[in-house]
Amino acid sequence: MSINADLRHVIHALSDALDLVGVDDVAHGKRVGIMAAACARVAGLPEDEADFLFDLGLLHDIGVSSTRTHAHLVELFDWEGSQVHCQVGDALLAGFPPLAAMALPVRYHHTRWEDLQHLDVAPKLARQANLIFLVDRVDALSASHYADNTLLDATAGIRATIAGHAGSYFHPDWVAVFLEASRTEAFWLSLEPRAVQACLLERRGRSCSWPASMAELRQLAVIFARIVDAKSPFTAEHSLGVSRLARYLAERLEVSPENCDKLEIAGLLHDLGKLRVPDEILDKPSALDERERRIINTHSFETFQILRNIDGFEDEIAPWAAWHHEEPGGNGYPFHLEGSALPLEARILRVADIFQAMVQERPYRQGLSGAQVSGFIEALVRQGRIEGRVAGVLLDNVVEAMSVARPVFQDVARIF
Repeated sequence: MSINADLRHVIHALSDALDLVGVDDVAHGKRVGIMAAACARVAGLPEDEADFLFDLGLLHDIGVSSTRTHAHLVELFDWEGSQVHCQVGDALLAGFPPLAAMALPVRYHHTRWEDLQHLDVAPKLARQANLIFLVDRVDALSASHYADNTLLDATAGIRATIAGHAGSYFHPDWVAVFLEASRTEAFWLSLEPRAVQACLLERRGRSCSWPASMAELRQLAVIFARIVDAKSPFTAEHSLGVSRLARYLAERLEVSPENCDKLEIAGLLHDLGKLRVPDEILDKPSALDERERRIINTHSFETFQILRNIDGFEDEIAPWAAWHHEEPGGNGYPFHLEGSALPLEARILRVADIFQAMVQERPYRQGLSGAQVSGFIEALVRQGRIEGRVAGVLLDNVVEAMSVARPVFQDVARIF
C-alpha cells in the first residue's frame, strides 16, 4: 500500500516541526531558505538548484531538538559545540532517499570555508553548505532586530560583518553575491512574517508528487521521532516504544493491517509538538506548576497542526496522533472530545502512551513493575479515563507488553 503524498509538503512539515524548537522565534529555517534562494538567483544558478537551496535552508537545522541549542544558533555567531547538530542532521537525512542529497551540505553548514575547501567534499556540495552557513549567520545577526522592527537600521552593520569574514568563514564569491543581493530593501523585507508566509504559500502550490510506500512513510516518521526523542533524556526512546506497543495492541484488537501500519506511524509522531516545550520544563524532575502544565498541554495541538498539512495524514494519522490525551468522558485535551468521537486507534494510542511512560526507565526513577503499572491502569479504567477494552488486552498480556514498550538498545540502534 502507498499514500500519494507531496514531498514539498513533507519538507514544509519538517520545517514547521523545527520551528517549534525556537518557541518564540518560529521562522529561522524559512528565512534562511528565502535568503539562500535569493542569493542563488543573483549568482545565476538554475531554478531547480535555487529551489534545492530553499529547501536546504528550511531543513538545515534538522539536527536541533533543544531550545538551548536553538538559542545558541540565533544568539552567537560561532561557538564550540556548533558541529554537533550538523552531524546529527547528516545522520537523519543520509538514510532517507528523498532527502539524502541534503545530508552532506547539512553536515558542513557550520564549517568555515578556510577549512571546508581542504576537505574531501565535492565542490558543489561544499559551496551549497557554505552558502547556507553564510545566510544562517545573517539571520543570527538579524535576530535581535525582528521583534522591534529595527532590521533596516542594522543592515549596514550586518553586511559589514559578513564582508569581514570573506575568505575565512565564507567563500569570497558567496560574500560578493550576498552583498549584491542584500543591497535592496526588498531582500530584508522578504524576511518579515507576512512576506515569509506569502512565499511559503506560493511554494506549497508547486506540487511535488511522492507516491510513498508505508515503509517510506515509517522511515519519515522515524526521522520526526528521532528529533523529538533527542530533545530530552526523559523522552529518549519513548516514541518508538509507544509506536511498537500501539501496533501490538491494535493487532490483538483485530484492527485492519492497513490501520495498524498507520497507527504505528501515528505512534512515532504523537509527541511532535513537544519540540516547542522549553527544555527546562520538559526536563523538570519534580511536579509542574499550573503554568508549566498548560505549556506541556499545548503539545498535542501542535502535533495536529503540523501533521494535518501532509497529504495522506490529514484524515487518520494526524488526528490519531493528536488525540492521545483525549479521554472517553471528554475531560482530556486539547479538544475535549467525547468517547463516541474517538476512533479505536486513538484510544489505543492513549493507553500505549500512558503505559510506556510508566514502564520506561527515566533518569529520576526506575520503570514501574508489572504489578504497579497494572494497578495504575485498572484505576484509570475505573475513573473512565481510558478505554476499558483496550486496557483489558493490555492487562491480559502485561509482561509481553512491557517488553514491547521498552525496546532494547539493539532495537533502537536498528530502527534509528
